[in-house]
Amino acid sequence: MTPLLRQVLSQIDGPDPRVNEVVAALVSHLHAFVEETRPTPEEWLAGLAFLVETGKMCTPDRDEFILLSDMLGLTSAVDDVNNAGPANMTPSSVEGPFHSPAPERKLGDWISTGPERERGVPTVVHGRVLDCDGTPLAGAVVDLWQANDTGLYDTQDDSQDTGNLRGLFTTDADGLYWFRTIRPSSYPVPTDGTGGTLLRAIGRHPMRPAHLHYRVTAGGHRPLITHVFLAGDPYLESDAAYAVKEELVREPRPGAGEWGMDGAYEEIEFDVRLVPLGWTEERANPA
Repeated sequence: MTPLLRQVLSQIDGPDPRVNEVVAALVSHLHAFVEETRPTPEEWLAGLAFLVETGKMCTPDRDEFILLSDMLGLTSAVDDVNNAGPANMTPSSVEGPFHSPAPERKLGDWISTGPERERGVPTVVHGRVLDCDGTPLAGAVVDLWQANDTGLYDTQDDSQDTGNLRGLFTTDADGLYWFRTIRPSSYPVPTDGTGGTLLRAIGRHPMRPAHLHYRVTAGGHRPLITHVFLAGDPYLESDAAYAVKEELVREPRPGAGEWGMDGAYEEIEFDVRLVPLGWTEERANPA
């Protein structure tokens, strides 16, 4: 430990022990980074300017810091250390920078209200929300959002109605949810800001594999943010957000006609298993 680092750490003594712990660890890692990489003053100022520019890109509908966190795998790392649970739980995944309030919809409603509904592949998405013992959770709230077939969310695209390709559903007595949409497509993350600058600098593509976002809540259970990814997508192995988990990949199958759809369509089935509040490995495996 350098004398400078020792001096800085000795003066971290605020009223909140957790804040002290986090700031001390951050300072220690940053000082180690400086010792390892030995940035010039010009490089350090360029890094600070990059962060300033990131802040300028943030709006109520877009958080460039979240995008940077995703692109560096940090969001997934934080997610992983905070979502332990039973082996059969549904894994979590990153929220991404484009969640916004969704309109309440009835089971079976279309969430696609724009021209992509005519262009895209009609798709029924259905499943049940369960606890980890397989008991259906009635009244669970399933918040869903996806981009359109050109890779844009409604908050990015003035031609889309607010709430397009979003929906807030409540499960029935059997824990069932279902809705109609278009098949998701892979798309690039925004590259017009500092997230794109970073990706270009390190030689990475900006593509995310086709997916649907989920945020699921039910009384007495830990809220879950996750994705459903489509099997066969060429970007599953190199997702720009490092968010793909094998358990979240689903193969769309030809629709069998039981959902009242006219003409050909696809089905995606995805059950969600939530972890009870207060779950710990010690409680699950008592001595």
